[in-house]
Amino acid sequence: MRLLITNDDGILALGIECLRAAADPLGEVTVVAPDREQSATSHSLTLHHPLRPIPRGERRWQVDGTPTDCVMLAIEALMPERPDFVLSGINHGQNMGEDVLYSGTVAAAMEGLALGVPSIAISFAGGDLRADVTQLREQVKVLTPLLKHLTSLPKFPSKTLFNVNLPPRPAGEVKGVKLTRLGRRVYSESVAPMKDPWGRPIYWIGGGEISWSGEEDSDFRAIEDGYVSVTPLHLDLTYYDVLQGAGTWWRDL
Repeated sequence: MRLLITNDDGILALGIECLRAAADPLGEVTVVAPDREQSATSHSLTLHHPLRPIPRGERRWQVDGTPTDCVMLAIEALMPERPDFVLSGINHGQNMGEDVLYSGTVAAAMEGLALGVPSIAISFAGGDLRADVTQLREQVKVLTPLLKHLTSLPKFPSKTLFNVNLPPRPAGEVKGVKLTRLGRRVYSESVAPMKDPWGRPIYWIGGGEISWSGEEDSDFRAIEDGYVSVTPLHLDLTYYDVLQGAGTWWRDL
């Protein structure tokens, strides 16, 4: 089995090394990842300058582009054969609820799916990297059997990627795996007004307070309860309930 690994935290991130360690027992691993952090780049492509892949060892490439660039470049140019699966992560920080709309980690998996390759995005719902190093390394014990199960499904769901979130606790305290739906995430005070050295107003996006909501089967509740969350996602954003009920609100123009 051929596995392509990428991420949005950069090729030097601890998470990608943990993912590689988890995936190595499953087959031949190729790593193609950004040369720097690309968090919140979503599904962006680099169109205004050429990409320069730099080899960093056997089947390991560093790219001056986005996670989506890395997946496209790997599948279309760098790998002699198409991968059987794209694995994106391990992102340091959760990708739940609306996070999936911004996440470079999830977008890389989406690009794999768009190119016809089954894909899995993996994130670790921790906060402080320095405090989470040991727990992040321990996730290999949890992730290897989960990846083995997902990649050996008799029929991987069509047009679907799996968004996996790992709970921030030691591997021995993880209670199990739950299939989930996306919860809801609300940021407050996420725009911080500041001034530059010349006194001009600037604004920094990020931080603030996060609150979560969702049903018992939502991703954030699974993480809160100590379970691994596995959420199936697909590329079709059509809201079929509204489309089917269009007679109540739509008229021909």
